[in-house]
Amino acid sequence: MSTKPEAAAVLAQWEADEAAVRERITRNGPARYGVATPSDVIGLTGQEIFDAMFDGKLPMPPISETLGFIAVEVANGRAVFQGRPALPYYNPLGSIHGGWFATLLDSAVACAIHSTLPAGRSYTTLELKTNMVRALTRDVPVVRAEGKVIQAGRQVGIAEGRIVGPDGTLYAHATTTCLIFDFPPKKA
Repeated sequence: MSTKPEAAAVLAQWEADEAAVRERITRNGPARYGVATPSDVIGLTGQEIFDAMFDGKLPMPPISETLGFIAVEVANGRAVFQGRPALPYYNPLGSIHGGWFATLLDSAVACAIHSTLPAGRSYTTLELKTNMVRALTRDVPVVRAEGKVIQAGRQVGIAEGRIVGPDGTLYAHATTTCLIFDFPPKKA
């Protein structure tokens, strides 16, 4: 675990990273949230789809706006999402709901796999195993979920991820298995 000054520096860097992403996606007007159409993404690799989102050419997924998180980096085989624990995501016991953890981790690990896919390929989550190891409250201003590919083949991708706070505290970790398929599906 880092000391308080180190944690403060990490938090400041994370805030700056998020501000830079938000500036980039709004360069050509307000951020758009929505779903890209198949015609928007046909012919694009997974990485090109993320690049288009970061450039404001494709909409950001609505789940990001709903659950208060955003992709801050997606590179070949790695995806980093940043989330802000907030009261609307609390469970009845006074901490962040496990579904928020799972959604944030699913986004990071699945997008890590998506970033490796060539044009004409897509994916869906088959399995997500999430372990919450520590309660999270809004006292932690920002957390990051980092997903990394373990293996991506023709039909199956496997990735792992972790949610950490700016001080290095581990809050949850996960593994996923994703089905990889042709997009659009080939006609029989």
